[in-house]
Amino acid sequence: MKGPRGLGGVDLGKMMKQVQKLQSDMTKLQEELSARQYEGVAGGGAVKAVVNGQNELLSITIVPDAVEPSDLEMLQDMIVAAVNQAIRKARDDAAAEMSRVTGGVGIPPLPGL
Repeated sequence: MKGPRGLGGVDLGKMMKQVQKLQSDMTKLQEELSARQYEGVAGGGAVKAVVNGQNELLSITIVPDAVEPSDLEMLQDMIVAAVNQAIRKARDDAAAEMSRVTGGVGIPPLPGL
């Protein structure tokens, strides 16, 4: 026996199971992405920034030779560039993974949520 039918003859039970599976897959993926780490490098490797999947800065590594008082402004710019690169990698990865889970279909917001 088939589940209850909605408008247009859609099997609502089957549709709800699909929605629940998608929700479960997305929750699992968000947890996995949060645990991932992304590295950004600037200044030919003089500055390295590591962020996690929640876009939180975890570490900054600076090659000692990169630090000269007269080059402090350039070093600051390299840090910003490295952090931004790592954050872009994290965002791009999250978008690609979410697209994979949803089959590339954008999910419209549900009313009331």
